[in-house]
Amino acid sequence: MSDQPGRYVMHVPFTASDLVAAKAFARAAGRSLSYLPELDPGETTVSLEDAQGVRHRVFCDRRLGAGRRCVLPIGHALACAPAPGT
Repeated sequence: MSDQPGRYVMHVPFTASDLVAAKAFARAAGRSLSYLPELDPGETTVSLEDAQGVRHRVFCDRRLGAGRRCVLPIGHALACAPAPGT
């Protein structure tokens, strides 16, 4: 076992009516926890409980420079945007 910190993934099941609702829930959860420096909300994905190998990204996460990333939903039509205040 290594003494070096590693990246881990937290799996927290929740219910949603469909994939669109699941992505919206995951975006809200990611944004609400983004104050935690250990969290990487841009990497948030959702999957069906019985198909966890098929993951759907919820944030665009495109690099914008100066260490910033786009916080808009994946597939957005507007220009990429950083988090407010960054």
